[in-house]
Amino acid sequence: MDRTQSKTLAALWMAGWLALMLIITVAGREAAREINVFQLMELRSVLGFLLLYPLIRAGGGFAMMRTTRLPEHVSRNLIHYGAQLGWFFALTLIPIGQLVAIEFTMPIWTAILAASFLGERMTIWKITAIVLGVIGVVVIVRPATSEVDPGQLTALAAAVGFGVSVAMVKSLTRTEKPLAIMFWMLVVQSAAGLLPALYVWAWPPVHLWGWVVLIAICGTFSHYCMARAMLHADATVVIPMDFLRVPLSAMAGWLIYDERLDLFTVLGAMLILTGNLLNLKPAPPTKAAAPS
Repeated sequence: MDRTQSKTLAALWMAGWLALMLIITVAGREAAREINVFQLMELRSVLGFLLLYPLIRAGGGFAMMRTTRLPEHVSRNLIHYGAQLGWFFALTLIPIGQLVAIEFTMPIWTAILAASFLGERMTIWKITAIVLGVIGVVVIVRPATSEVDPGQLTALAAAVGFGVSVAMVKSLTRTEKPLAIMFWMLVVQSAAGLLPALYVWAWPPVHLWGWVVLIAICGTFSHYCMARAMLHADATVVIPMDFLRVPLSAMAGWLIYDERLDLFTVLGAMLILTGNLLNLKPAPPTKAAAPS
């Protein structure tokens, strides 16, 4: 596998990630207007599985997808499924820029969980990032000024769910291959959403299938772009590029849906992104024990 270190190649792959994530945001809003979110999620999982199958076959077939950690896969993907449902629901309730800003608290919840359950070290920068992230959410939601928007709460719950999911993935990667993790994600989520999707099922109109297919393609291959970017540069180089998704999403919401972001949302997003940047600072090296 090509592991040439190149910030230019990393930036090009991240441009693909950003483009696909912006497309799935717009496609998700358009599709969720006309079909039930449970049905949308089921179609996304099934189509995603079909898209993933060539990679499974190239990787040795279904025999290579065997796992001894099925309970962890199931619990992780049920949480991830719930977070995705919340994200799609919130997408129809609040401005896109606001949704993405709240979504970027996900690394903060991941850091808390990784320190609590995976034994990862907490640093002063991680603690500062958590504090800034929480303040940023409060600034955006502003619970003391008016009735809390259910879309904002749904987006925050989805971000927490994504944080739990990522922490569980970090645990799974200690023994599982990335392709197997993706395989079990699609299997578990297809099974979890089957009955709710059948209960509300109505065949999407022809014009809507384009959006549904876009969601499946972008949801499957955006992660491939991110993985390829990680091959060409360190995470501390790659991850800050994703922060461009906040202003780009806000711009898309303004150009396509005439959405306006207020000053509180901009300030809250800046606090959250600052916290994420601090979270990327490397931990100071541990001192070696003095010889006795």
